[in-house]
Amino acid sequence: MIDIFVLQFMNSISNPLFDNVMTFITKLGDKGLIWILLALIMLYYKQTRTYGIAIIMALLLTLVLGEGIIKNIIQRDRPFIKHSFDVIINHPISYSFPSGHTASSFTVLGIFLFGIKKYRFSCFILAFLIAFSRLYLGVHYFTDVLGGAVLGLVDAYLVYRLYLRKQLQT
Repeated sequence: MIDIFVLQFMNSISNPLFDNVMTFITKLGDKGLIWILLALIMLYYKQTRTYGIAIIMALLLTLVLGEGIIKNIIQRDRPFIKHSFDVIINHPISYSFPSGHTASSFTVLGIFLFGIKKYRFSCFILAFLIAFSRLYLGVHYFTDVLGGAVLGLVDAYLVYRLYLRKQLQT
């Protein structure tokens, strides 16, 4: 029920300005490239290299679990397939649950929450906006985004517990 309510609300606030802004924001999260770029920059500097490695590890875990396993088990159709409304971006061809954009964004957010506290608020804003853009653009249900956020945070926590925490102690 909440999924339909959120879709209807997003459809009601649609306007050309938001359309352009949300399209830009969602493109930042395409294939996790903004996060991969951030990790590569962090790998370059010795003082952030451990975090860059942790981000890459966590993103790979999220990719395997989210895109490789969970989406193919759940096989949830995208909202625009079941409901009639316009989608202003290219239609994604993968299944809907969980949101990959959200999962990768919250994976990196999790690494920042558990490790680099200085930039966690900025990371939260970008992760939230990417997740919101997926709802606004009508390519995910609310529960897809919620599932992606949980998956990302859990994966980040696992990498923190199994790798990052030990590296920071040495």
